[in-house]
Amino acid sequence: MDIALRNIVKKQLLWVALVSISMFFASMLSAFIVEKADVVNWKVFILPDQFEISTGIIILSSFLLFFIKPLLKKKKSIFGLVFIVLILGLLFSYFQIKGWQQLTNEGVYLTGAGSNVAGSFLYILTLTHLLHLVGGLVGLCISTIKSKQNLYSINNYLGLELTAIYWHFLTVLWVILFAFLKFY
Repeated sequence: MDIALRNIVKKQLLWVALVSISMFFASMLSAFIVEKADVVNWKVFILPDQFEISTGIIILSSFLLFFIKPLLKKKKSIFGLVFIVLILGLLFSYFQIKGWQQLTNEGVYLTGAGSNVAGSFLYILTLTHLLHLVGGLVGLCISTIKSKQNLYSINNYLGLELTAIYWHFLTVLWVILFAFLKFY
């Protein structure tokens, strides 16, 4: 199998994975909508500001990834940019955890005697997103190391491209989840 065909197969496999992840989250959001209709058992609470901060961070990180291909075309180093995106991904994770801490301080729990369906959904949705984000962080770590070693060029950047596609997907997914949690 030649390299071009292998690259196409790898991209298609990524898209199959993204569709699968989308279906999982669509089913979770569907359950969220059904459960929220049961107003009696739904405890309303305000999302912590940390989730808004993390939303801005992940959007910025995704935006920065759009500058990689033009830099590769100009044969410029992309290490700094990829490293910044990695740091922003870690900051996103940090603010998610800080948001959970604030929620538990306010009595919103995942499980247990003080838990509520609304809080449980919030934790499950945000935790599963964060677990998927770990995959993106691994990809960004690998891409950062390879970019430091100048292993990417305009003709050879598939790994970085796959990482960027996955990261953009996670960004869009987070914005949708955040909108549901904040406004629905």
